[in-house]
Amino acid sequence: MRIDIVTIFPAIFDALDISLLGKAKQNGIIDLRVADLRDHAHDKHRTVDDTPYGGGAGMVMKPEPWGEALDSVLADDVDPVVIFPSPAGEVFTQRMARELSEESHVVFGCGRYEGIDQRVFDDAASRARVHLVSLGDYVLNGGEVAVMAMVEAIVRLIPGVIGNPQSLVEESHEDGLLEYPSYTKPPVWRDREVPPVLLSGNHGAIAKWRREQQLERTKRVRPDLIAEE
Repeated sequence: MRIDIVTIFPAIFDALDISLLGKAKQNGIIDLRVADLRDHAHDKHRTVDDTPYGGGAGMVMKPEPWGEALDSVLADDVDPVVIFPSPAGEVFTQRMARELSEESHVVFGCGRYEGIDQRVFDDAASRARVHLVSLGDYVLNGGEVAVMAMVEAIVRLIPGVIGNPQSLVEESHEDGLLEYPSYTKPPVWRDREVPPVLLSGNHGAIAKWRREQQLERTKRVRPDLIAEE
């Protein structure tokens, strides 16, 4: 998979060179490229924002640098996906992460200030599948943190990135429920015992207990997920 990220803060994404994502990059599973939007601003101050038409607080990111940057990363691609993090977008989910993990080329555009000129989205949509995507009902200073989270959620689902693929099947949201509690050695720690069923060796009973724990935790913490079932 090829992943392009356009941002005014490229150094933020140095963190993607470590851990499992760094190994995926080294092993050629992903081709991760980070572009500086200011490279496409041609005045001496490398300006990427301006005051909004119609008035209002804050600044809006200009269309010209974004147009050039997207021209560069979308060149010669016949069916790319372009994601713009936005509090006005659809909510990012595990299902979306899995769908995006099957794409060949995903581009992320990191907005800042009061957002990006709407014409950038409209122009990109004429040559790519464009989605505005939100991590949740809150606002961040820019799209970089959201893109970091989405890239990790997506890349870990690509075959060969996670050492034990079975671990992906049993985690939160894969089956619409939250994950069950996990335990490891020792069996007693600070007078707190591991549930006896997990020490029983009875795999049927363990599976039943884990499912019950998933349902109980989901009803308690995220009852909205149960309502969607």
